[in-house]
Amino acid sequence: MPTAVAGPEIERLIQLLARLPGLGPRSARRAALALIKKREQLMAPLSAALQIAMERSSICRVCGNIDTSDPCTVCTDERRDPSVIVVVEDVADLWALERAQVVNARYHVLGGILSPLDGVGPDDLSIDALVKRAHAPEVKEVILALNATVDGQTTAHYITDLIGHANVKVTRLAYGVPVGGELDYLDEGTLAAAIRSRTPL
Repeated sequence: MPTAVAGPEIERLIQLLARLPGLGPRSARRAALALIKKREQLMAPLSAALQIAMERSSICRVCGNIDTSDPCTVCTDERRDPSVIVVVEDVADLWALERAQVVNARYHVLGGILSPLDGVGPDDLSIDALVKRAHAPEVKEVILALNATVDGQTTAHYITDLIGHANVKVTRLAYGVPVGGELDYLDEGTLAAAIRSRTPL
C-alpha cells in the first residue's frame, strides 16, 4: 500500500481534482502541485472564481445554457440570428460550437438524449420547451446538432416528428470524413455516411 506523501488536506485537494473530467490521479497531483507552488498567481484567483461561479451561475430559462445571468449572454446577444435554433445535447456542445465560431444563432440545450436503456425519456429532457420555441413566428430553421449515435439519431427523429407541423426547416449536421482525415483510418460507418452525404463540387 502506498504511503501518503502529503498531509490529509493536500491529499483531499488531489482527490477532488482527480474527479474532474480528463484528470486522473497523476494529472491531479501535478495540478495540485502547480496550484500550491503558485498559490498567489493560481490558487487565490481560482478560489475566488470558483466562489463566484458557485454563487452566481444558473441555468438559462430560455435555452438551458449555464451562465451568471438569466437569460444568458447568448440569448441576450441582439447580433444573433433569431430565425435559427441550434439544438444540442449538453452545454459542452454549445460551448464547442461557439469556440468554432461557425454559427451565429440561438441555441437550445436538451439536457441529454433519449435513452430507454438508461431510463431517459422525453419528460426528462427540455423537448416541450423546444417545440414551443420552434413555433415562434421568427424561427425559420432548427439545426439538430446531436451526436451521431443510435440514441442521438433516435432523439433527432423524435424531435423532427414533434416539430414537423411547425413552419420550420429541420436540418442536421453533415456526417462523414473529418477535415484532415485520411480514408484508410476511418471506420466503415463513417465512410458509408460520407458517401451518402456527398455533395457536388
